[in-house]
Amino acid sequence: MKIGISLPVRDLENDLGAIRDFAQTAEALGLTHLRVPDQVIRQNSKHLHEPLTLMAWLAGITERIELVPSIVVLPLRQTALLAKQAAEVDVLSNGRLRLGIGVGGNAAEYQAMGMDFHTRGARCSEQMQLLRRLWREPTLSFKGRFDTIIDAGINPLPVQKPIPMWIGGSATPSTAVIERIGSLADGWFVLATPEDYPELRAQIDAAAVRANRDPARIGTEAGVAVVGPRESEWQSRVQHWHKTGITHLCLRTLGGDLRGGNAHIARMRGVIDEALTITA
Repeated sequence: MKIGISLPVRDLENDLGAIRDFAQTAEALGLTHLRVPDQVIRQNSKHLHEPLTLMAWLAGITERIELVPSIVVLPLRQTALLAKQAAEVDVLSNGRLRLGIGVGGNAAEYQAMGMDFHTRGARCSEQMQLLRRLWREPTLSFKGRFDTIIDAGINPLPVQKPIPMWIGGSATPSTAVIERIGSLADGWFVLATPEDYPELRAQIDAAAVRANRDPARIGTEAGVAVVGPRESEWQSRVQHWHKTGITHLCLRTLGGDLRGGNAHIARMRGVIDEALTITA
């Protein structure tokens, strides 16, 4: 099981030195990936960096750690532009981007971006198919319900052809999301409990089989907070997730009373050895 960590950008805000130190320390400690959330515009919006822009910067100050925006609300974005931006981050990081995507649930955000909230699921599925082609083919033609491309493509193409796309949803994904994960995704971010996970996994595996895909090739990632109300449970939760056989785990230092980069780094240092021992 690969263990990564969420970059606590909501707390670190514009302290770029703290963000740099956290990312570089995570890499030095052997954590496999960094996750950063997404939000474009909302009522009472809290401080949050645009993830792909931040990942481009992180690509230049790290060397090995995987960069994981999670999740980018895909239907809010123009498909060809996102393909270009993601490809650029993949090139700058030498193939270290894993793109987390989803459809979101905030109608006001869709309105502000001039996008249709009600067709977001269908558009996401079409976008995923088009993105894979844009990341593989120098020139292509595509005519879908939402996007049309005639004899064009992006340049440069990414290092990864295609960039992996992982879907995020709710703790109990809808049938449509389950089908989308099974038929199109390289992996999914698990918000269900370890107890509910096996049944959900079975549904996604069945969707993959219906799409003539190998379910074993669909990765899984859960999150565990190491601070906050459930801090005393984090070791047992890591053990439970490890027993389920998920492929990835994301630790979180955000959500407790930690303030500032040094506190988050200290907590990360304090738990990583034990987490690695549990999952060895």
